[in-house]
Amino acid sequence: MLSVSIYTLGCKLNQLESEALADSFIRRGFSLLPWEDMQAQPNIVIINTCTVTSRSDQKARRVIRKSLLENPGCCVIVTGCYAKLDREKIAALDGAGESPPGSPNCRRLFVIGDKSRLLDLPAFLRGEIDGESSDAHNLASLIAACLEKEAVAHDAGDALENAGAFCYKPEQFSFHTRGFLKIQDGCDNHCTYCRIRFARGPSVSMPADLVLAELQALEDKGYWEAVLTGVNISQYSQRNFPCHEASPGASQGLGGLLSYLLNNTRSIGLRLSSLEPEFIDRDFAAVLAHPRIRPHFHLSVQSGSAPVLRKMGRAYTGETVGRCVSLLRSVKRNPFIACDIITGFPGETESDFEETFALCRDAGFAWIHAFPYSKRPGTAAAAFPQTVTEREAAARVEKLIALAVKARQDYASAWIGAEVEALVEKGDGNTGGYCRGLSENYLRLLIQYPDGHVPEAGTVLRCKITELAVGEQGNNSADALALGLK
Repeated sequence: MLSVSIYTLGCKLNQLESEALADSFIRRGFSLLPWEDMQAQPNIVIINTCTVTSRSDQKARRVIRKSLLENPGCCVIVTGCYAKLDREKIAALDGAGESPPGSPNCRRLFVIGDKSRLLDLPAFLRGEIDGESSDAHNLASLIAACLEKEAVAHDAGDALENAGAFCYKPEQFSFHTRGFLKIQDGCDNHCTYCRIRFARGPSVSMPADLVLAELQALEDKGYWEAVLTGVNISQYSQRNFPCHEASPGASQGLGGLLSYLLNNTRSIGLRLSSLEPEFIDRDFAAVLAHPRIRPHFHLSVQSGSAPVLRKMGRAYTGETVGRCVSLLRSVKRNPFIACDIITGFPGETESDFEETFALCRDAGFAWIHAFPYSKRPGTAAAAFPQTVTEREAAARVEKLIALAVKARQDYASAWIGAEVEALVEKGDGNTGGYCRGLSENYLRLLIQYPDGHVPEAGTVLRCKITELAVGEQGNNSADALALGLK
């Protein structure tokens, strides 16, 4: 059986798009191999890249080189934002270069910026390959033929079977237990440090009736919740909005979409990806009060210093963030609130950083995703004089991470003795009477079930949080231990 393995870098949107690619291959009879099991030698490796920082680019290049080296019989396809913006740099990683498909040194590395073109690849290969196996040379030639054919159709403006920002609709999820739903793509902001908008383009929104249809399909399949994702979902906008119910925040934007979805579904919960602080006002917070919207919010904060935020091109201040956090806490019981922070932005003084640190401390964020500023080609900030050393930027990150670790422990401690609902997740650890779960308020739980039986992934458990999970580390770490309730 032909096989594929997929590695994903970056955001939840990339994760959803990788799910759709995996589903497309599975439905055409390909075997999906876990990335960790690279000894199985997949026929095709797909690497879905991110370019939010230079470290993202570096990690992508390491993964590409490793895949080419350790899988000499496979074809490697690189897609995503980094592939879209730095195609030639990535293509140069292949020793065969850009040799034509029929040559003895036919390339094994394919760089595809528009990943929607890959959705039709499995069907094409199935129609061309005779039998259940294909040597690397033949497979590479077929991949080249398919992608070159689609490129011609794409350039000519012809409609492909799978095209556009909202064609990623997996029938099943291979890497996640929760459902994911893409409602928006692109961004209209002009942040001076970010080049994602160059790769993703201006903001576009999925029509509300189509969002509802996709959400209803997930609900009918039994999903407990759906993660609504996009590049910047705060910019969701829909003209002629089909929301006739009079409800707070029922605007043409995200608030109106949420009201529309909640009023036309039965039980599925909604979890939101990152939000812009200035977007959260009283009307929108009133929509978030609905019990089916998860008490978990991630804010794109970046800094607490007004001068730094202005240089970043951000449209708010630290005071705005403080009001936003207060609003969220007024409509949800002790919600999990996280944020992104960039340290070492050009011109950031020690005083600027201390303002940021104080904001994070006083806001009581349950987690802080802190990372050092990275100069990105083509952005306005790339021309700014760099006044903060890499060492100092890293030291500031470490200070924020130390705050974040304690804050997460404090947040989990506050829930000891409380009952929550949690979704049993896929992955290691679901043995020996224990299973791993994610609570409605985003706590990672190690749950003991009363009779020692381990429920299947996707099961929703009512459980009582008993103590902190001391010593848990790594990707499978837990915040707390819990006891499943019958």
